Amino acid sequence: MPYDNISIVYMGTPEFAVPSLQALASAGYNIKAVVTLADKPSGRGRKLTSSAVKKAALDLGLPVLQPTSLKDEGFLEELDALQADLFVVVAFRMLPKQVWSKPRLGTFNLHGSLLPQLRGAAPIHWAVINGLKETGLTTFLIDEQIDTGNILLQERLTIDSNWTTGELHDALLPIGAQLVVDTVNGLIAGALTPQAQDDSEATHAPKLNKDNTRLDFTLDPNSLVQFVRGLCPFPGAYYGEFKFLGASSCEKLNHSLQPMLRVRDKHLFLDYKLGSIEITQIKPAGKRSMSSADYINGMNCAEIPLKKPV
Repeated sequence: MPYDNISIVYMGTPEFAVPSLQALASAGYNIKAVVTLADKPSGRGRKLTSSAVKKAALDLGLPVLQPTSLKDEGFLEELDALQADLFVVVAFRMLPKQVWSKPRLGTFNLHGSLLPQLRGAAPIHWAVINGLKETGLTTFLIDEQIDTGNILLQERLTIDSNWTTGELHDALLPIGAQLVVDTVNGLIAGALTPQAQDDSEATHAPKLNKDNTRLDFTLDPNSLVQFVRGLCPFPGAYYGEFKFLGASSCEKLNHSLQPMLRVRDKHLFLDYKLGSIEITQIKPAGKRSMSSADYINGMNCAEIPLKKPV
């Protein structure tokens, strides 16, 4: 095993954090524990559901810690008892200083952008929404601010112009896993020189919410298509009673003062003041997501005005 005297605590929660955990385990590292969020109730039955990282950790036979508070004295004592040399963080929560300052080799995070670009909670979404042609991944040493720490390693990726956020997310997974392993190797060997970020070049990727996921009809049609793709498959761009999960540009633009869903030549279009986009996947309120063809088959009229959200 490489550096089998080096011990790691891994912290993460969603699917994005699973490949990196698996890669570290496959590389033979001594993972003392995995820290993830507490199980949450979900679905109609409100059954407690484990995070993707917890499931992966149990499959690997690794101990799992699920603190309700990262400042809890009992949790901090558990971390101390592990005496880990390094903390690795992928898609987790903001850590208090009394956590990230513990290990002798530091605490590093894997971030889904080329920092200082797209600092914040949703870098993969905003890369697609903003129509970037390139993004990537960064490992950096955590400090007291969000996503501002010194950079360790970066890897670039060209974004396909037709990708959704889901497709970009999946393309980044194996790259991130390898970057985490390379970063651990480099820190242990003393081969990495942390580089300060240039704050003047920083851009931001704020957390997604009700306000910034509503369709923005001040955008031109191509930008509106990117907006829909950037919020697919989750949480979905919405307006009125609909979520829009698939869209593409169209040649013929039909302007409409009020946003309207219209059927033309067996295709579904969203017409608005600045033009039109074609809708390929849609989710009406209270119904499943469906193709535009399936939605058209259930329509009883050729056009539907979109009601402004309250």
